[in-house]
Amino acid sequence: MGPDHALAATADVRPVAMPLVDRIASGVVTAAPPIMLAVGMWFGWTGNLLAWRDLLILALSYMIIGTGITVGFHRLLTHRSFKCHRVVRAGLAALGSAAAEGPVIDWVATHRKHHVFSDVAGDPHSPHVDHGSGWRGAIRGLAHAHLGWVFSDMEVADERRYAKDLLADPLIRFVDRTFVVWVIAGLAAAFGLGVALSGTVAGGLTALLWGGAARIFLMHHATFSINSICHFFGYQSYDTADESRNVPWLAIPTWGEAWHNNHHAFPTSYRHGLRWWQIDPSAMIIRAMEAVGMAWDLVRVDHERQAKKALPQAA
Repeated sequence: MGPDHALAATADVRPVAMPLVDRIASGVVTAAPPIMLAVGMWFGWTGNLLAWRDLLILALSYMIIGTGITVGFHRLLTHRSFKCHRVVRAGLAALGSAAAEGPVIDWVATHRKHHVFSDVAGDPHSPHVDHGSGWRGAIRGLAHAHLGWVFSDMEVADERRYAKDLLADPLIRFVDRTFVVWVIAGLAAAFGLGVALSGTVAGGLTALLWGGAARIFLMHHATFSINSICHFFGYQSYDTADESRNVPWLAIPTWGEAWHNNHHAFPTSYRHGLRWWQIDPSAMIIRAMEAVGMAWDLVRVDHERQAKKALPQAA
């Protein structure tokens, strides 16, 4: 990477307005869900805080809100892999916001910058840059890529550079500004469904534990694993000049995002699972949206383009 590129990587970050508040908020959102999940597991094993409806609500909320991240935040808003009506677009942004992974515009800007500087200086969460060598460097790098970068005192990507299109969209700006509302709405939905299925407030509270805290914890670490595991382990099918990798066992919990080398090879493709056997639930959802007229202009990568970029052992 040349000096101009390196300068660009550091010139488009801004200090966080209130770093202490930001760190506290990040700490609470990161630490509270696993603590509550541990409490839930402990009491669940004793037969007090886990019922079939809680697992159902956990699964439903994980899949529905996870779709807001993978289909909405990532494939639609970040990479423009397909088009849809602006109301559907805003709805997916609100759904993704409920995952509590940060406001939509900041999320998109950070991910776009990751693609510009993938695994070189300027990448917001690479496990390979400036972490030292050997196993200690590997551990430091993985810790930074998985979670450490969240606690940076810098805005890791300037939204005015990396997300100008979203800043110009009034509906997306509204969803971005009301981020906390959508997080609360996701929690309230779990509580309400628990009350509806159990007929009791206690049932709503256990649903809030599993469909709220547990769902946030599991979804956060599924997303974080793309930054860490999928840039360190697994295999490469395509020449991408970075360390992005495909990790098959992560495909289902990440809703198809773990075909990460495929994604870095063809970032705008609506499909990340490019082979017939590569399970990609997000792509299935986008195809279903297309079938009913909710999505159009899906970006498809033909076999000829794939073959040109394929590594010899994968061709």
